[in-house]
Amino acid sequence: MKNKLKDFLLLFTGSVLVALGTYFFLAPNRIAAGGISGIAIIINSLIPKLPIGGLMMCMEIILFLLGILVIGPFFGGKTIFCSFSISGVILILEEVFPNIKPISDDVLIQLIFGVLICGLGMGIVFNQNASTGGTDIIAKIINKYFNISIGNSLLAADIIITIAATSIFGINIGLYSILGVIINCTLIDKVIKTLNTYKQVAIISSQGEEIKRYIMDILERSATIYYAKGAYNNNESEVITTILTRKQFIQLKEYIGSIDDRAFITINEVNEVVGEGFTFS
Repeated sequence: MKNKLKDFLLLFTGSVLVALGTYFFLAPNRIAAGGISGIAIIINSLIPKLPIGGLMMCMEIILFLLGILVIGPFFGGKTIFCSFSISGVILILEEVFPNIKPISDDVLIQLIFGVLICGLGMGIVFNQNASTGGTDIIAKIINKYFNISIGNSLLAADIIITIAATSIFGINIGLYSILGVIINCTLIDKVIKTLNTYKQVAIISSQGEEIKRYIMDILERSATIYYAKGAYNNNESEVITTILTRKQFIQLKEYIGSIDDRAFITINEVNEVVGEGFTFS
């Protein structure tokens, strides 16, 4: 129950970030940086009476069904939660801050901030095996069946929208939209990689039993033991290996330092871990 609550809090946080970046930075400048939000911005510019949030909510229904059919109901359920969270937050923002205007004359700065905020939010959502709806669902399908990164899959799905933005808003806004899509897709891959980076640790210590108990009892991780012989004196040593999050590694490092300042530790970064104790996605 605690893990599920954490997952949905992360999904909601990511969704709110996407809504804020879209409404305050991209939409006022008519920057259609891909996705359903980009399509909604284009339609809203042509028919201002149609609200961006409402347009997004309507267009997402068809793609929801596609995601549920192709990827599965669990993915579909989380995507529905994220998509309606984004649309709902934008609808609320439209009521609280109606007729929002660009916050500065520098479109590039607003593009960068908007895309950074949206890309961070989308990366968090994708890392929870969900999507923000719209073309993100298409990107997830491409990622599943063609083993292309989420960022590159999203780039392929969004390029048509940026071309449409160019034809409607002009070459300058179109080029900003293309730049936004490229930054966004690159950032999403970077966020996912960062969130899935773990520390693979190998430890040789005279306090091996205490360290093993700390890993299992306090950090609640397992460990693998193997034996190695030193080349200098041919002594056989016990090597403890484990994989930890960044926070857990810091805790372990501090603990080892407090009980054995002569311990030998090697650390490698691991970009993805699946299996017992870790999630499959």
